[in-house]
Amino acid sequence: MEGNRKLQEEKVFKDPVHRYIHIRDELIWDLIGTREFQRLRRIRQLGTTFLTFHGAEHTRFNHSLGVYEIMRRIIEVFDGREYWNGDERLLCLSAALLHDIGHGPFSHSFEKIFQTDHEWWTRKIIVGDTEVNQVLRRMGEDFPQKVADVIEKTYPNKLVVSMISSQIDADRMDYLQRDAYYTGVSYGHFDMERILRVMRPTEDQAVIKNTGMHAVEDYIMSRYQMYWQVYFHPVTRSAEVILSKILQRVKTLYADGYSFSQPPHHFIGFFEGTIGLEQYLQLDESVTLYYFQMWQFEDDPILKDLCQRFMNRRLFKYIEFDQHLVLNEWSRLQELFSQAEINPEYYLVIDSSSDLPYDFYRPGEEEERMPIHLLMPDKRLRELSRESDLVEAISGKKRTDHKLYYPAEWLDSPGHEEEKQQIKDILFSPSENKEADFGNG
Repeated sequence: MEGNRKLQEEKVFKDPVHRYIHIRDELIWDLIGTREFQRLRRIRQLGTTFLTFHGAEHTRFNHSLGVYEIMRRIIEVFDGREYWNGDERLLCLSAALLHDIGHGPFSHSFEKIFQTDHEWWTRKIIVGDTEVNQVLRRMGEDFPQKVADVIEKTYPNKLVVSMISSQIDADRMDYLQRDAYYTGVSYGHFDMERILRVMRPTEDQAVIKNTGMHAVEDYIMSRYQMYWQVYFHPVTRSAEVILSKILQRVKTLYADGYSFSQPPHHFIGFFEGTIGLEQYLQLDESVTLYYFQMWQFEDDPILKDLCQRFMNRRLFKYIEFDQHLVLNEWSRLQELFSQAEINPEYYLVIDSSSDLPYDFYRPGEEEERMPIHLLMPDKRLRELSRESDLVEAISGKKRTDHKLYYPAEWLDSPGHEEEKQQIKDILFSPSENKEADFGNG
C-alpha cells in the first residue's frame, strides 16, 4: 500500500502475555519509534496499583503493543470474509497502537484534578504537530484524522470501531490478561485464542459464533473479578486519594501565592489553563515523582505530609459505610476533624467506585453500550444475555462501593483526645462496619 512498505525482516517483541508481538509494516515500526509513543514507557498502566500489587510496574507502552497484537490477530481471522475491507487493515492497527497515547501520569487521578481528558490529548497528538502525525501522514493527509475518528468512535465504519471499543474488544482483551499477569492474580485469565477463532465481522460490529459462548462468559466474569479484586482495590484507592490530594494542595498553594522551595514548573500550564501539547508531553511519572520526592521537604505541613505518605506508602485507612453516615454524621465529622486540627479537606475523603460488568443496549441512555452478539447456526444474531443464564444474572447490575479514608494513626496521637474519641465513636458505632483490614488482601 502506498505510504507503507513491508519490513525486509519481521520485527518481534518478546511479550509475557502474547509470547511474541509481530511487526511487519514499516508504518507500525516507525510509529513505535516516535518520541510520543516512547513516552508511554514512563507511564504505568495501572497508576498507583504498584503500591498494592508490587508486580504492577507494567506500562502503557506494554499494553499498547498488546492491543496492536490482538488487533493484528483479529484481522488475520477476518481476512477474506464478507464485511471486512482489507484496505482498513493499517487504520485498525494504527488506532490499536495509538489508542492510549494521550494518557498522562497516574492518568485518572490527574484528569479529575485538572479537568483534563486523555482522549482529547490522544486526538491532539494524532492530528497535531508531532512525530506520530508525520508518520501517519505518509498514508495520506486525511489518515491521521481517520485514526483519531476510530479512537473517538466517530468513524463511519462501526465494525472497525467495535474492534477497539466495545464490550469485547482488543483493548479489554489485552488489559485484563496483562493486568492479571503483572498483579499475580488468577482472575483475569480467559481463553482468548478461542474467542479470536470464533470472532466474525458483520456490518456493524464484531460478533462471536455461538460455539464460543462459554469462552465469552469466562471473559465477562474475569472482567467482573478484576474490577473488584484489582482495579477498585481499597489500598490502591487510598494511594489514589493521597495522590489527588497532593495535586489539589499544590494547585491551592500556587493560587494562594505560596513560595515553593521546588516550584511546580511542569504543572503551571494546568493551573492556569494554558497547557500546550509540548508541555503536556514533557510530563510523565518520573517527572511527577521527582516533584513528590522534593515536596517532602516543603514548609507547608499538608503538602509535606501527603508527599511523605505517598513516597513511603503510609496510606490512609478506611471504613466501609452506608449512606446513613453521610446524611446524619458527615458535617459533624468534618467539624470534629477541624477541632482536632486535622484538615478535613485533605484528611477525610469519601471515595466511591462502581462498575457495570455487562449491559445490553437501552435506547435513550447517554452512553450507548453495544452489546455482545452471538452468531447462531441459522446466521441470526442473538444478544449474549438472552442465551447465557450466567451473563443474564449480572446484566445491567451496577455495583457501587463507598469507602471513607482518613489518617487512622492521628486519631491515636496525643492532643485533642476528646474530639478524637468522638470521631472514633462516629466511625465505629455499631451501625457501621468495623475498620477494614489494611493488608494486601
